[in-house]
Amino acid sequence: MSILVKEISKQYGKQLALDNISFEVRKGEIVGFIGPNGAGKSTMFKILTGYISSSSGEVYINGLDLVENSLNIRKITGYLPEHNPLYTEMYVSEYLKHVAGLYGLQKHAGSLVPDIITRTGLEVERKKKIGELSKGFRQRVGLAQALIHDPEILILDEPTSGLDPNQIVEIRNLISELGKEKTVMLATHIMQEVEAICDRVIIINKGKIIADEESGKIGSYVYEPAQTIIVEFDKQISNKDLLKIAGTDQLKNISGNTWLIQVHSDQDIRGEIFELAVSKGLKILSLQKKQKSLEDVFRDLTIS
Repeated sequence: MSILVKEISKQYGKQLALDNISFEVRKGEIVGFIGPNGAGKSTMFKILTGYISSSSGEVYINGLDLVENSLNIRKITGYLPEHNPLYTEMYVSEYLKHVAGLYGLQKHAGSLVPDIITRTGLEVERKKKIGELSKGFRQRVGLAQALIHDPEILILDEPTSGLDPNQIVEIRNLISELGKEKTVMLATHIMQEVEAICDRVIIINKGKIIADEESGKIGSYVYEPAQTIIVEFDKQISNKDLLKIAGTDQLKNISGNTWLIQVHSDQDIRGEIFELAVSKGLKILSLQKKQKSLEDVFRDLTIS
């Protein structure tokens, strides 16, 4: 087990930012930690990385108690905060050499810095001052400093913030590659990002965990019919004929010859739709099995 969080709470005066939350993250797992603004994501990440202490509860990293082994745990953890703090008067290469030195890696900086600059796509900006960089490239510098000491655990708070679509894909690919050998927790508001790279999703709202499931199964937290099919025929068909499909819950004519069919059965009904079309002398122009997206689940669970 890489990360074990047990009954963590965090109080800021009268505000309860985290309310008795517990979860585990296994080695080699990429976990999306998502929630609305103010849900407690950044607070949890600051606790995990030892930047702030919890009001109660325990955190274990690789079996070590975080309170008793804070310094050793920081050596194996890479952290990209939401508000990326950088020395804007330093050059990119200079800054990364400085970070390597903080980890006691001065002797290896000559090879570590060029390698991490290449991996994070900073080659064209490596001789610029950080203050001259765009927000997207500053974010890459922040990711580079989190990775330079080759940590076992990565805590990434909005890692693709400010990046353009091409840069987002590149960083997603890098995180996916890193997840094969490291433990990764990331917070993001981009649901497609979570669906693309995360093995598991934890949803937090108002300081409490309200969902924790594998990415492909997160839809089970919100009721919906077992199947939702959208089918378009080349000619008209009556709703009486479509209601013959076993287990039909709801039938709706969307437009023209396009229908939405919802059924409560887990049995795949697409074959039955095809057979019905053949028996009626119809052609199927399109047939789509609709899945509930992570964004749908997120909105259903967090909008009160």
